[in-house]
Amino acid sequence: MAATRLELNLMRLLSRCEALAAERRDPEEWRLEKYVAALEDMLRELKKQSSKPAPELLNEYSRKVDFLKGLLEAEKLSSSMEKALANQFLAPGRTPTTAKERTPATKTVHLQTKARCTGQMRSELLGTVCLTSDEKQSAVELDAVLQHHQDVQEKLAEEMLSLARSLKNNTLAAQNVIKQDNQTLSHSLRMADQNFEKLKDESDRLEQHAKKSVDWLLWIMLIVVCFIFISMILFIRIFPKLK
Repeated sequence: MAATRLELNLMRLLSRCEALAAERRDPEEWRLEKYVAALEDMLRELKKQSSKPAPELLNEYSRKVDFLKGLLEAEKLSSSMEKALANQFLAPGRTPTTAKERTPATKTVHLQTKARCTGQMRSELLGTVCLTSDEKQSAVELDAVLQHHQDVQEKLAEEMLSLARSLKNNTLAAQNVIKQDNQTLSHSLRMADQNFEKLKDESDRLEQHAKKSVDWLLWIMLIVVCFIFISMILFIRIFPKLK
């Protein structure tokens, strides 16, 4: 089913919100909060439409909107420990919002936020002000995590491709076997029909031959009987009974 205008607008705004969430925002930044509120309204309207998307897709939209909303609420907390704890309970989206994304943007934002909160907690615990060093460490950790996720996705894609290729080969082999069996069966049926016709012809010929043999034998027996009868009469005539 083609996406409605409302769904397309929701996807565009959702992608914009994900991009804003990935950036370092000023504390006075208000756009993301307003955009997320607009997303909630659009999502409610989308659920009311008769031509609404599939339930799985609606759940994915809701999951991403809830994630962004929870992210904003977590940023309003006072301590970095509370922020880190709140981020632990956030659930990012499972699928990319746009075709250009390889990893869901909300998952990337989640990892960035966790790394940022971890860096802030480390700074507070160590009592240092070397935020640049912590940020670099967090960035390295984030890159490592993203690289790991990308490697896992590529490996999974290769395995799925290999499985699909193997399944295709097995299907083609099974089709060839079935085709050969059908050809063999058809040939056997044709041979059986031909043998049946030949057997029928031979049976008819044998039956005709048997009838002819019986007819000739009957005539021969009649001739022999008549010959014997005539011979006896002639014998009696020629050789009268002796007195």
